[in-house]
Amino acid sequence: MLIGEVAQRSGISARMLRHYDRIGLVSPSERTSGGYREYSESDMRRLFHVEGLRSLGLSLAQIADVIDDRAFDPAVMVDNVIERTREQITQGEELVQRLEDVQATAPKTWADVLRTIGLIRGLESPSPSHRQQLVLKAAEPDQRDVPVLVEAMLRENTEDAAGALQWAIARSGDAAIPALVQALDSPDSERRRRGFDALVKLDTPAAVRVIMGLTKHEDLRIRNRAIITRAQHGKKGSITALIGLISTGQDDVEAADALTELALRDEQVDHVMAALATALRTAEPDARRRLVGALNDLPPDATKDTLTSLLDDEDRATALTARFILDTQAKNDRV
Repeated sequence: MLIGEVAQRSGISARMLRHYDRIGLVSPSERTSGGYREYSESDMRRLFHVEGLRSLGLSLAQIADVIDDRAFDPAVMVDNVIERTREQITQGEELVQRLEDVQATAPKTWADVLRTIGLIRGLESPSPSHRQQLVLKAAEPDQRDVPVLVEAMLRENTEDAAGALQWAIARSGDAAIPALVQALDSPDSERRRRGFDALVKLDTPAAVRVIMGLTKHEDLRIRNRAIITRAQHGKKGSITALIGLISTGQDDVEAADALTELALRDEQVDHVMAALATALRTAEPDARRRLVGALNDLPPDATKDTLTSLLDDEDRATALTARFILDTQAKNDRV
C-alpha cells in the first residue's frame, strides 16, 4: 500500500507516517513497478505495533529502543507505564486542587491570584516549622483565605502545623463551615476527622447546629459526637440515644457524663432513671456493667432502689459495681 492508502485505512496522518520513516521507526520496504515506495504486510504489522505502544504512553524514542529488542520484557514496560501514569494523575489532581483553592478565594484581580498562590506555596513548604510559623505570624485571617487554610489543614501531616491551622480556622469563625462540612463527606477517614475536629473547635452556634445534624452520619465517631452534642444542648430523644451509646460501648464514658449532665441540668433525673432501669432489665452482661456504672454520679436517692436490685445480678461484675456504688454513697452520707 502507498502512503496515502495507509493513512486513509489506519487513521494515521501522512505527515506522521513520513516522520516515522525519517527516524527509521517504520519505513516502507517495497517499491511498486513505477518506483513508488510501498508498505508491505510486515511494515503494516510493525506500524500497528508502534501505534499500540504509543497508546500505552511510550515515547517514540522508547518505542525505538524496545521494538527490535528480542530480550525486551513487556511486563516491565507495562509496570513502568502504570507507575508513570499514576504520577501524572497525581500531578494533575494536585494542579486541579490548587486551581480550586485559588478559585475558592473568588479572586478579582491577578494580584489576588498571586497573593493566594503565594499562601499556597508557603503552606506547601517541606518544612513543618515554616508552615506552622507562616500561620502563627499571620494577622487576623483574610476571609478569602479560609478555603486555602482548611485544605492545608486537612492534608497537614504534622500535629503542630495542623494545630496552628486549626487555630487560624477557628479565628475565622463561620466562614470555614462550608469547607469543613464538605470534608465530612470525604472517603478518607483522617480527612473527615480533621474536618470534624476543626468544626468542633469553632464552637459557634452555627457550627454546633451543623454538628447536631450529624446523628446519622456514616462515620461512627462523628455520629456519636453529634449525639453527645445534642444531649449537651438538651435536645429531645437524647436520653435514649445516650443509653444506646453506653450499652454498646461506643464513647460510653463521654455518653455517661453527658447523661449525668442532662439529668441534673434539665431536672430529668426521673426520666433518666426510668430509661436506665428499662435498659438494665434487657441488656446483656457487658452492657449492664456499663449501664450500672452510669448510675455512679446520679443522685443517691434516685439510684438506690435500682442499685439494690442489682446486688443479686447473675453477672458478678455488675453486682460488685452496684455494691461499690452503694457503699460509696453510704460513706459520703456519713461524712
